[in-house]
Amino acid sequence: MNKRVILAYSGGLDTSVIVRWLTERGYEVITYTADVGQGEELKDIPQKAKASGAVEAVVEDLKEEFAKEYCLPTLRALALYEGKYPLTASLSRPLIAKKLVEYAQKFEADYVAHGSTGKGNDQVRFELSVWALNPDIEVLAPVREWEFKSREEEVEYALKFNIPVKATKEKPYSIDKNLWGISIECGPLEDPWTEPPEDAFEWTVSPKDAPEEPEELEINFEEGTPVAINGKNYPQLHELIMDLNRMAGRHGVGRIDMVENRLVGIKSREVYEAPGATLLYEAYRDLLSLTLDRFTFHYFLSHIPHEYAKLVYEGLWFSPLREALDGFTERLSRYVQGTVRLKLYKGRCWVVGRKSERSLYVEDLATYSEKDAFDHTAGAHFTKVFGLPMKILGRVRKKCS
Repeated sequence: MNKRVILAYSGGLDTSVIVRWLTERGYEVITYTADVGQGEELKDIPQKAKASGAVEAVVEDLKEEFAKEYCLPTLRALALYEGKYPLTASLSRPLIAKKLVEYAQKFEADYVAHGSTGKGNDQVRFELSVWALNPDIEVLAPVREWEFKSREEEVEYALKFNIPVKATKEKPYSIDKNLWGISIECGPLEDPWTEPPEDAFEWTVSPKDAPEEPEELEINFEEGTPVAINGKNYPQLHELIMDLNRMAGRHGVGRIDMVENRLVGIKSREVYEAPGATLLYEAYRDLLSLTLDRFTFHYFLSHIPHEYAKLVYEGLWFSPLREALDGFTERLSRYVQGTVRLKLYKGRCWVVGRKSERSLYVEDLATYSEKDAFDHTAGAHFTKVFGLPMKILGRVRKKCS
């Protein structure tokens, strides 16, 4: 067995230190960096990785694949972990794991490695994804076993070996970014009573500093895929999402602060920014409510979002269940055809209009004006039949009381 390893490399504090740490232990490190819409310049990544000790550095543009094959199915499921988290970091892990396996085969490496901690969720997501694709490969997780007890010690190690990192003792945040959103941890955020400092946020302005005037925008959907903003068509989905990030971010929309239940059994305070995803979730759900019949819509809401979010959060992207649920949501997505108009103002967004050629809303039946075409006498018959079980229940209660 060789000691060649493919490392999932972000260029951040943990993975930068890992390159040096593995090299000192005799590993030949090849770094792999996925461009999933971090919004950062990655051209210096190879130089930085090699300066830390890597023998080779691969950077690959995966923005459109990430948007279409990972973000879009999750949007169609309206998956929010514990009703709030839009699975920003969770979604990129199976894609990166797939690429680690591919490059391990290409470079004939016997190992892949990641920078996840022993109490984080990402270790599970990376390793379950890798093993689902190649059960024979060995996964290294240096952060689970190395000598550093804090991020401050990692910063000192990086400075000692002239490894450039953005984290400092003054701003010790752990940040993970992709086009679907940003995950922010560590530092003052570890106290759930402390309000997140403004310097923790990158994509969203403080709502108090947002424009004084609200902004409206329209999102067009074709068969469950967002394709246009305010009439401007986007041939590539990732570009639409990134533009929504900018539009929503300048109004302070998309900040999420929550205490979530991690896989390993602890609670963790997490802060996220997901401006574009927030708009898309609002719009998609609203259009779905307009175009789906009551029975399907209720079944969808009560069964799919929670279960799908759990699968993604718990690292089960490559499970048959996730693939089966995709089949269900993809079938429903054919009905998501139309336009949603949203208003953005001071950290909030809400739907103010929607229209669709597949709309099941019939104004003549819903109106209380003179155009009312609803048969009110039929309502009495319906209520009598629908209410029969309660009438029977009432009689039994009266008899037994």
